[in-house]
Amino acid sequence: MPTETPTASAAEHDISLQANLSPQASPAAAGAVALPLPRPIAPGGDPYGVHRALSPAATLPQPAERLDNDFSRLFRGEMLLAVETLNIDAASFRQMEEAAVAAGATGGAIAEAVGRQVLATVERRGKQHNPVTGSGGMLLGRVLQVGPERGEEAARVGDRVATLVSLSLTPLRIDRIRAVRRESAQVDVDGEAVLFASGPFARMPADLPDRLALAVLDVAGAAPQVARLVRPGASVLVLGAGGKSGILCALEARRRAGLAGRVFGVESHEPYARDLEALGICDKVLRLDARDPVAVRDAVLAENKGAEVDVAFSCVNVPDTEMAAILTTRSRGTAYFFAMSTSFTKAALGAEGVGKDVDLFIGNGFAEEHAEHSLAMLRQFPDMRALFERRYG
Repeated sequence: MPTETPTASAAEHDISLQANLSPQASPAAAGAVALPLPRPIAPGGDPYGVHRALSPAATLPQPAERLDNDFSRLFRGEMLLAVETLNIDAASFRQMEEAAVAAGATGGAIAEAVGRQVLATVERRGKQHNPVTGSGGMLLGRVLQVGPERGEEAARVGDRVATLVSLSLTPLRIDRIRAVRRESAQVDVDGEAVLFASGPFARMPADLPDRLALAVLDVAGAAPQVARLVRPGASVLVLGAGGKSGILCALEARRRAGLAGRVFGVESHEPYARDLEALGICDKVLRLDARDPVAVRDAVLAENKGAEVDVAFSCVNVPDTEMAAILTTRSRGTAYFFAMSTSFTKAALGAEGVGKDVDLFIGNGFAEEHAEHSLAMLRQFPDMRALFERRYG
Protein backbone atom coordinates (compact mmCIF):
# COMPACT_ATOMS: atom_id res chain seq x y z
CA MET A 1 0.00 0.00 0.00
CA PRO A 2 2.28 2.80 -1.15
CA THR A 3 0.95 6.05 0.26
CA GLU A 4 1.08 9.23 -1.76
CA THR A 5 3.90 7.69 -3.82
CA PRO A 6 4.19 7.18 -7.58
CA THR A 7 4.02 3.72 -9.09
CA ALA A 8 7.36 4.05 -10.85
CA SER A 9 10.32 6.42 -10.88
CA ALA A 10 9.58 9.68 -9.12
CA ALA A 11 11.96 11.77 -11.22
CA GLU A 12 10.54 15.02 -12.50
CA HIS A 13 9.65 14.97 -16.16
CA ASP A 14 8.98 18.14 -18.13
CA ILE A 15 6.46 17.94 -20.93
CA SER A 16 4.74 20.47 -23.16
CA LEU A 17 1.23 19.53 -24.22
CA GLN A 18 -0.99 21.94 -26.10
CA ALA A 19 -4.64 21.81 -25.09
CA ASN A 20 -6.91 20.92 -27.98
CA LEU A 21 -9.90 22.99 -26.93
CA SER A 22 -12.65 24.15 -29.23
CA PRO A 23 -13.37 27.87 -29.56
CA GLN A 24 -16.90 27.23 -28.33
CA ALA A 25 -15.67 25.53 -25.17
CA SER A 26 -12.92 27.99 -24.35
CA PRO A 27 -12.71 31.30 -26.25
CA ALA A 28 -9.64 32.52 -24.37
CA ALA A 29 -7.72 29.34 -25.12
CA ALA A 30 -8.59 29.42 -28.80
CA GLY A 31 -7.17 32.85 -29.55
CA ALA A 32 -3.50 33.61 -29.95
CA VAL A 33 -3.88 36.74 -27.82
CA ALA A 34 -5.16 36.59 -24.25
CA LEU A 35 -8.47 38.31 -23.58
CA PRO A 36 -8.07 41.80 -22.18
CA LEU A 37 -8.67 42.70 -18.56
CA PRO A 38 -10.90 43.46 -16.85
CA ARG A 39 -13.46 40.95 -18.10
CA PRO A 40 -17.08 42.13 -18.22
CA ILE A 41 -19.39 41.10 -15.37
CA ALA A 42 -22.45 39.16 -16.52
CA PRO A 43 -25.76 39.45 -14.68
CA GLY A 44 -26.56 36.82 -12.10
CA GLY A 45 -24.16 34.62 -10.25
CA ASP A 46 -24.47 32.43 -7.17
CA PRO A 47 -21.98 32.39 -4.25
CA TYR A 48 -21.78 28.57 -4.45
CA GLY A 49 -21.20 28.41 -8.19
CA VAL A 50 -24.54 27.01 -9.34
CA HIS A 51 -24.47 29.43 -12.30
CA ARG A 52 -21.40 27.63 -13.73
CA ALA A 53 -23.01 24.17 -13.78
CA LEU A 54 -23.81 23.15 -17.37
CA SER A 55 -24.69 19.48 -16.98
CA PRO A 56 -26.90 19.01 -15.15
CA ALA A 57 -27.89 22.64 -14.95
CA ALA A 58 -28.77 24.36 -11.67
CA THR A 59 -26.76 22.02 -9.48
CA LEU A 60 -23.77 22.59 -7.25
CA PRO A 61 -20.47 22.55 -9.17
CA GLN A 62 -18.86 19.59 -7.40
CA PRO A 63 -21.40 16.90 -8.43
CA ALA A 64 -21.92 18.51 -11.86
CA GLU A 65 -20.67 16.54 -14.84
CA ARG A 66 -19.52 19.67 -16.67
CA LEU A 67 -18.82 23.27 -15.68
CA ASP A 68 -18.77 26.47 -17.73
CA ASN A 69 -15.09 27.41 -18.13
CA ASP A 70 -15.69 30.33 -20.47
CA PHE A 71 -13.89 33.16 -18.70
CA SER A 72 -14.56 35.79 -21.37
CA ARG A 73 -16.99 37.10 -18.74
CA LEU A 74 -17.24 36.74 -14.99
CA PHE A 75 -20.08 36.77 -12.50
CA ARG A 76 -20.48 38.63 -9.23
CA GLY A 77 -18.39 37.21 -6.42
CA GLU A 78 -15.95 35.40 -8.72
CA MET A 79 -12.18 35.81 -8.59
CA LEU A 80 -10.26 35.17 -11.82
CA LEU A 81 -6.88 33.46 -11.48
CA ALA A 82 -3.98 32.86 -13.84
CA VAL A 83 -3.20 29.25 -12.98
CA GLU A 84 0.43 28.24 -12.41
CA THR A 85 0.31 24.80 -10.74
CA LEU A 86 -2.27 22.10 -10.11
CA ASN A 87 -1.65 20.05 -6.98
CA ILE A 88 -3.46 16.83 -7.89
CA ASP A 89 -5.11 14.75 -5.17
CA ALA A 90 -2.87 11.78 -4.31
CA ALA A 91 -5.52 9.13 -5.04
CA SER A 92 -6.31 10.76 -8.38
CA PHE A 93 -2.68 11.09 -9.43
CA ARG A 94 -1.94 7.49 -8.51
CA GLN A 95 -4.96 6.27 -10.50
CA MET A 96 -3.79 8.17 -13.58
CA GLU A 97 -0.28 6.73 -13.22
CA GLU A 98 -1.67 3.21 -12.94
CA ALA A 99 -3.85 3.76 -16.00
CA ALA A 100 -0.78 4.93 -17.93
CA VAL A 101 1.23 1.87 -16.87
CA ALA A 102 -1.68 -0.43 -17.76
CA ALA A 103 -1.69 1.14 -21.24
CA GLY A 104 2.01 0.28 -21.64
CA ALA A 105 3.70 3.53 -20.63
CA THR A 106 7.09 3.38 -18.94
CA GLY A 107 9.61 5.93 -17.67
CA GLY A 108 8.98 9.50 -18.80
CA ALA A 109 6.01 8.40 -20.88
CA ILE A 110 4.04 7.91 -17.65
CA ALA A 111 4.24 11.62 -16.86
CA GLU A 112 3.24 12.49 -20.41
CA ALA A 113 0.26 10.16 -20.18
CA VAL A 114 -0.82 11.72 -16.87
CA GLY A 115 -0.63 15.16 -18.48
CA ARG A 116 -2.81 14.05 -21.37
CA GLN A 117 -5.35 12.59 -18.96
CA VAL A 118 -5.51 15.90 -17.11
CA LEU A 119 -6.02 17.79 -20.37
CA ALA A 120 -8.73 15.38 -21.50
CA THR A 121 -10.58 15.63 -18.19
CA VAL A 122 -10.54 19.43 -18.15
CA GLU A 123 -11.58 19.66 -21.80
CA ARG A 124 -14.53 17.33 -21.22
CA ARG A 125 -15.65 18.51 -17.80
CA GLY A 126 -14.45 22.11 -17.49
CA LYS A 127 -12.68 21.13 -14.24
CA GLN A 128 -10.07 18.65 -13.01
CA HIS A 129 -12.53 16.12 -11.59
CA ASN A 130 -11.12 12.61 -11.98
CA PRO A 131 -13.99 10.45 -13.31
CA VAL A 132 -12.60 7.32 -11.63
CA THR A 133 -11.70 8.53 -8.13
CA GLY A 134 -14.12 11.47 -8.01
CA SER A 135 -11.39 13.67 -6.52
CA GLY A 136 -9.52 16.74 -7.70
CA GLY A 137 -6.83 18.60 -5.76
CA MET A 138 -6.20 22.35 -5.54
CA LEU A 139 -4.23 25.01 -7.38
CA LEU A 140 -1.76 27.87 -7.16
CA GLY A 141 -2.44 30.99 -9.17
CA ARG A 142 -2.14 34.73 -9.48
CA VAL A 143 -5.16 37.01 -9.08
CA LEU A 144 -6.13 38.68 -12.36
CA GLN A 145 -9.47 40.21 -11.40
CA VAL A 146 -11.74 40.34 -8.36
CA GLY A 147 -15.43 40.49 -9.13
CA PRO A 148 -17.90 42.67 -7.24
CA GLU A 149 -19.45 41.39 -4.00
CA ARG A 150 -16.41 39.26 -3.27
CA GLY A 151 -16.17 40.60 0.26
CA GLU A 152 -13.59 42.33 2.41
CA GLU A 153 -11.34 39.26 2.58
CA ALA A 154 -10.78 39.31 -1.18
CA ALA A 155 -7.23 39.21 -2.46
CA ARG A 156 -5.83 42.04 -4.53
CA VAL A 157 -4.90 41.84 -8.19
CA GLY A 158 -1.40 40.43 -8.46
CA ASP A 159 -1.57 38.38 -5.24
CA ARG A 160 -0.45 34.78 -5.53
CA VAL A 161 -2.92 32.47 -3.82
CA ALA A 162 -3.66 28.81 -3.25
CA THR A 163 -7.27 27.73 -3.49
CA LEU A 164 -8.53 25.82 -0.46
CA VAL A 165 -11.36 24.12 -2.35
CA SER A 166 -11.24 21.07 -4.56
CA LEU A 167 -10.41 21.17 -8.25
CA SER A 168 -13.45 18.92 -8.62
CA LEU A 169 -15.62 22.05 -8.25
CA THR A 170 -13.31 24.72 -9.68
CA PRO A 171 -13.99 25.93 -13.25
CA LEU A 172 -10.67 25.55 -15.06
CA ARG A 173 -9.20 26.03 -18.51
CA ILE A 174 -5.76 24.70 -19.45
CA ASP A 175 -3.91 26.16 -22.43
CA ARG A 176 -0.67 24.25 -21.97
CA ILE A 177 0.96 21.81 -19.57
CA ARG A 178 4.54 22.84 -18.87
CA ALA A 179 5.71 20.09 -16.50
CA VAL A 180 4.49 17.05 -14.58
CA ARG A 181 6.26 16.38 -11.28
CA ARG A 182 5.40 12.88 -10.17
CA GLU A 183 7.08 12.98 -6.76
CA SER A 184 4.89 15.86 -5.62
CA ALA A 185 1.82 15.07 -7.80
CA GLN A 186 2.00 18.60 -9.18
CA VAL A 187 1.36 19.76 -12.73
CA ASP A 188 2.61 23.15 -13.94
CA VAL A 189 0.23 24.72 -16.44
CA ASP A 190 -0.74 27.86 -18.29
CA GLY A 191 -4.44 28.53 -17.91
CA GLU A 192 -7.19 30.26 -15.98
CA ALA A 193 -9.68 29.40 -13.26
CA VAL A 194 -12.30 31.11 -11.14
CA LEU A 195 -12.93 30.88 -7.43
CA PHE A 196 -16.52 31.37 -6.30
CA ALA A 197 -17.55 33.79 -3.58
CA SER A 198 -17.88 30.91 -1.11
CA GLY A 199 -14.43 29.50 -1.90
CA PRO A 200 -11.67 30.03 0.68
CA PHE A 201 -8.09 30.66 -0.33
CA ALA A 202 -4.70 31.37 1.24
CA ARG A 203 -2.19 33.97 0.18
CA MET A 204 1.14 32.30 -0.50
CA PRO A 205 3.53 32.79 2.44
CA ALA A 206 6.63 34.85 1.77
CA ASP A 207 8.89 32.68 3.96
CA LEU A 208 8.20 29.30 2.33
CA PRO A 209 8.94 28.01 -1.19
CA ASP A 210 5.85 27.84 -3.37
CA ARG A 211 6.01 24.12 -4.08
CA LEU A 212 6.51 23.30 -0.42
CA ALA A 213 3.66 25.52 0.76
CA LEU A 214 1.36 24.21 -1.96
CA ALA A 215 2.05 20.59 -1.03
CA VAL A 216 1.13 21.27 2.60
CA LEU A 217 -1.91 23.41 1.83
CA ASP A 218 -3.27 20.53 -0.27
CA VAL A 219 -3.68 18.46 2.91
CA ALA A 220 -3.99 21.31 5.40
CA GLY A 221 -7.31 20.05 6.74
CA ALA A 222 -5.78 16.90 8.21
CA ALA A 223 -3.79 18.11 11.23
CA PRO A 224 -6.51 20.39 12.66
CA GLN A 225 -8.91 17.43 12.67
CA VAL A 226 -6.35 15.39 14.61
CA ALA A 227 -6.05 18.22 17.12
CA ARG A 228 -9.82 18.06 17.70
CA LEU A 229 -10.02 14.31 18.17
CA VAL A 230 -6.86 13.22 20.02
CA ARG A 231 -6.74 13.64 23.80
CA PRO A 232 -3.72 13.45 26.14
CA GLY A 233 -2.70 9.85 26.73
CA ALA A 234 -4.65 8.52 23.72
CA SER A 235 -3.51 5.67 21.51
CA VAL A 236 -3.54 6.58 17.82
CA LEU A 237 -3.14 4.69 14.54
CA VAL A 238 -2.24 6.47 11.28
CA LEU A 239 -2.60 4.51 8.06
CA GLY A 240 -0.37 5.83 5.30
CA ALA A 241 1.70 7.60 7.93
CA GLY A 242 4.67 8.21 5.65
CA GLY A 243 2.89 10.45 3.14
CA LYS A 244 2.13 14.16 3.36
CA SER A 245 -1.12 14.02 5.27
CA GLY A 246 0.05 10.97 7.22
CA ILE A 247 3.13 12.72 8.59
CA LEU A 248 1.12 15.80 9.53
CA CYS A 249 -1.43 13.60 11.30
CA ALA A 250 1.20 11.55 13.11
CA LEU A 251 3.04 14.66 14.28
CA GLU A 252 -0.16 16.34 15.47
CA ALA A 253 -1.20 13.11 17.21
CA ARG A 254 2.13 13.03 19.04
CA ARG A 255 1.69 16.64 20.13
CA ARG A 256 -1.85 16.04 21.40
CA ALA A 257 -1.40 12.57 22.93
CA GLY A 258 1.86 13.53 24.59
CA LEU A 259 4.50 11.18 25.90
CA ALA A 260 1.84 9.23 27.81
CA GLY A 261 0.07 8.43 24.56
CA ARG A 262 0.96 5.93 21.85
CA VAL A 263 1.22 6.67 18.13
CA PHE A 264 1.49 3.86 15.57
CA GLY A 265 2.16 4.43 11.88
CA VAL A 266 1.42 1.96 9.10
CA GLU A 267 3.56 2.47 5.98
CA SER A 268 4.42 -0.12 3.34
CA HIS A 269 6.66 2.01 1.11
CA GLU A 270 10.10 1.34 2.57
CA PRO A 271 11.71 4.75 1.84
CA TYR A 272 8.76 6.50 3.46
CA ALA A 273 8.84 4.11 6.41
CA ARG A 274 12.50 4.96 7.01
CA ASP A 275 11.76 8.69 6.75
CA LEU A 276 8.97 8.32 9.29
CA GLU A 277 11.22 6.45 11.71
CA ALA A 278 13.88 9.14 11.37
CA LEU A 279 11.38 11.80 12.45
CA GLY A 280 10.89 9.92 15.72
CA ILE A 281 7.20 10.82 16.09
CA CYS A 282 5.79 7.26 16.11
CA ASP A 283 6.24 4.73 18.87
CA LYS A 284 6.31 2.08 16.17
CA VAL A 285 6.32 2.14 12.37
CA LEU A 286 4.59 -0.97 11.04
CA ARG A 287 5.56 -2.03 7.53
CA LEU A 288 2.21 -3.44 6.51
CA ASP A 289 -0.35 -3.28 3.71
CA ALA A 290 -3.46 -1.52 5.04
CA ARG A 291 -5.57 -3.61 2.66
CA ASP A 292 -4.96 -6.49 5.08
CA PRO A 293 -7.04 -5.40 8.10
CA VAL A 294 -6.44 -8.53 10.16
CA ALA A 295 -2.66 -8.20 9.85
CA VAL A 296 -2.85 -4.53 10.84
CA ARG A 297 -5.06 -5.31 13.82
CA ASP A 298 -2.81 -8.12 15.03
CA ALA A 299 0.30 -5.95 14.77
CA VAL A 300 -1.28 -3.01 16.59
CA LEU A 301 -2.59 -5.22 19.40
CA ALA A 302 0.88 -6.70 19.82
CA GLU A 303 2.42 -3.23 20.14
CA ASN A 304 -0.37 -1.69 22.24
CA LYS A 305 -0.45 -4.27 25.05
CA GLY A 306 -3.42 -6.11 23.57
CA ALA A 307 -5.61 -2.99 23.35
CA GLU A 308 -7.32 -1.41 20.36
CA VAL A 309 -6.57 2.24 19.64
CA ASP A 310 -8.71 5.20 20.64
CA VAL A 311 -8.49 6.95 17.28
CA ALA A 312 -7.47 5.80 13.79
CA PHE A 313 -6.74 8.09 10.85
CA SER A 314 -6.74 6.80 7.27
CA CYS A 315 -4.44 8.82 4.97
CA VAL A 316 -3.89 6.28 2.20
CA ASN A 317 -4.34 6.78 -1.54
CA VAL A 318 -5.59 3.32 -2.46
CA PRO A 319 -9.04 1.71 -1.97
CA ASP A 320 -10.06 -1.17 0.31
CA THR A 321 -8.36 0.05 3.48
CA GLU A 322 -11.46 1.07 5.43
CA MET A 323 -11.52 -2.04 7.61
CA ALA A 324 -7.93 -1.65 8.79
CA ALA A 325 -8.99 1.53 10.58
CA ILE A 326 -12.30 0.16 11.85
CA LEU A 327 -11.10 -3.25 13.01
CA THR A 328 -8.25 -1.71 15.01
CA THR A 329 -10.35 0.91 16.83
CA ARG A 330 -11.97 0.28 20.21
CA SER A 331 -15.72 0.37 20.80
CA ARG A 332 -16.94 4.01 20.70
CA GLY A 333 -13.55 5.04 19.47
CA THR A 334 -13.13 7.13 16.32
CA ALA A 335 -12.09 6.20 12.79
CA TYR A 336 -11.40 9.27 10.65
CA PHE A 337 -11.12 8.84 6.88
CA PHE A 338 -9.13 11.67 5.33
CA ALA A 339 -8.29 9.76 2.14
CA MET A 340 -10.30 10.44 -1.02
CA SER A 341 -10.07 6.73 -1.83
CA THR A 342 -12.48 5.92 1.02
CA SER A 343 -15.79 4.21 0.27
CA PHE A 344 -18.62 5.23 2.59
CA THR A 345 -20.44 1.99 1.73
CA LYS A 346 -17.46 -0.20 2.61
CA ALA A 347 -16.86 1.66 5.86
CA ALA A 348 -20.47 1.70 7.05
CA LEU A 349 -21.38 -1.85 6.06
CA GLY A 350 -17.98 -3.17 7.08
CA ALA A 351 -18.30 -1.81 10.59
CA GLU A 352 -21.76 -3.30 10.84
CA GLY A 353 -20.52 -6.63 9.53
CA VAL A 354 -17.90 -7.05 12.25
CA GLY A 355 -20.05 -5.63 15.05
CA LYS A 356 -17.89 -2.56 15.68
CA ASP A 357 -19.59 0.40 17.39
CA VAL A 358 -17.08 2.91 16.10
CA ASP A 359 -17.75 6.58 15.34
CA LEU A 360 -16.98 7.06 11.65
CA PHE A 361 -15.89 10.50 10.45
CA ILE A 362 -15.66 11.57 6.83
CA GLY A 363 -12.61 13.73 6.25
CA ASN A 364 -13.28 17.40 5.60
CA GLY A 365 -10.56 19.22 3.72
CA PHE A 366 -11.67 22.48 5.29
CA ALA A 367 -11.33 23.46 8.93
CA GLU A 368 -11.26 26.94 10.39
CA GLU A 369 -7.74 28.40 10.14
CA HIS A 370 -6.44 25.09 8.78
CA ALA A 371 -3.99 26.73 6.37
CA GLU A 372 -2.36 28.73 9.17
CA HIS A 373 -2.27 25.65 11.41
CA SER A 374 -0.46 23.42 8.94
CA LEU A 375 1.96 26.05 7.65
CA ALA A 376 2.87 26.83 11.27
CA MET A 377 3.81 23.17 11.73
CA LEU A 378 6.34 23.51 8.91
CA ARG A 379 7.90 26.46 10.66
CA GLN A 380 7.91 24.82 14.10
CA PHE A 381 9.35 21.44 13.14
CA PRO A 382 12.54 21.80 11.08
CA ASP A 383 13.03 18.05 10.61
CA MET A 384 9.61 17.70 8.99
CA ARG A 385 10.21 20.80 6.88
CA ALA A 386 13.55 19.42 5.67
CA LEU A 387 11.90 16.14 4.68
CA PHE A 388 9.05 17.91 2.85
CA GLU A 389 11.51 20.20 1.07
CA ARG A 390 13.44 17.17 -0.14
CA ARG A 391 10.31 15.46 -1.40
CA TYR A 392 8.01 18.24 -2.52
CA GLY A 393 9.87 21.55 -2.46
